[in-house]
Amino acid sequence: MNVETIIHYIDIYGYLVIFIFLFFGIVGIPAPEESLLFLIGVLSLHHKISLGLAILCSILGAFIGMQTAYSVGKYLGSPFIKKYGKYVGITDDLWEKVNRKYTKNVRKTILIGFYLPGIRQISPYFAGINNIPFRSFFLFSLLGTLLWTIPFIVGGYYAGKIFHVNPDYVPYVGFIFFILFLLFVIFKYIKRKKQNQLYRTK
Repeated sequence: MNVETIIHYIDIYGYLVIFIFLFFGIVGIPAPEESLLFLIGVLSLHHKISLGLAILCSILGAFIGMQTAYSVGKYLGSPFIKKYGKYVGITDDLWEKVNRKYTKNVRKTILIGFYLPGIRQISPYFAGINNIPFRSFFLFSLLGTLLWTIPFIVGGYYAGKIFHVNPDYVPYVGFIFFILFLLFVIFKYIKRKKQNQLYRTK
């Protein structure tokens, strides 16, 4: 979907389009969420859309998507997700991966999971299935939503001020951010592994 199409949809349907994109991106239907958030910042700089309304719709879309997925996991459970999850990108391998790691540090998984495509979608379902207290999930999913949506939008806004950002290339931004984040995670993992080895040799 190109920039003109997105602007066209916003002109016709209003900011509901942003809400829907972020909502469905969270519940599991593929959508270029990071690229869209960055694009929102760029478009708001050029006065194509309102920055305040776009941020509000982005936050609401992602946050309500998290609560919806949590409720599905809590009340419909694992059998439902395993049966129908494949239709929204939740594969058995991804499910087992999260199943092994999720309960080790639930809060960190909810927060960091926003920056990991796949984990972002499955995390709220798993929180519901494992009966994570609603209050805890509500607070950490809200914090995660804010820490995910706002930086990307603000980043797009100020990047557009500093550099000439061609909106047609914005869809690649999400991929670049993901690669950078992945490299950071790998660096931290190698560093921690070396520290553990040094500790064992002492």
